[in-house]
Amino acid sequence: MTTDLIRYDVLTRDALRGVLRQVLADAAANGLPGEHHFYITFLSTAEGVKISPRLLSQYPQEMTIILQHQFWDLVVTDDRFEVGLSFGGIPERLVVPFSAISRFFDPSVQFGLQFETAADAAAAEEAPAEETAPAAEAADDEPSKPSEGAEVVRLDRFRKK
Repeated sequence: MTTDLIRYDVLTRDALRGVLRQVLADAAANGLPGEHHFYITFLSTAEGVKISPRLLSQYPQEMTIILQHQFWDLVVTDDRFEVGLSFGGIPERLVVPFSAISRFFDPSVQFGLQFETAADAAAAEEAPAEETAPAAEAADDEPSKPSEGAEVVRLDRFRKK
């Protein structure tokens, strides 16, 4: 199997975190538009996460917050966001690095992202790698038959004359 020296997985993850960063930055600058609201799940003990000891005792592994009506002072930087929320009537300030986020969901438009966290990546590296046969060995000697219902569409049909 060929090694991915470009690291498409890392590039994709960083691009998707960029989407999350931009969405939060827009919300910080302009508020939440329409019915949009966000569910953000993060690892509560990840490096850089700052939550109160009270919240950490309630959510020792992971925590989901909702940014909808009652949040304040949302600040977004390149590597994290900070937000004020109330838990049981007690105001709290949370600092969450983007690398600690495992899931993001906007239920108003059914848009979600799931991220591999540092803990997930470490577990994946420790797991034994699966052996896969090269594609050339797995292919049949018989030429493939075209699938029924497939149609080649000439792009010239759609060009203006």
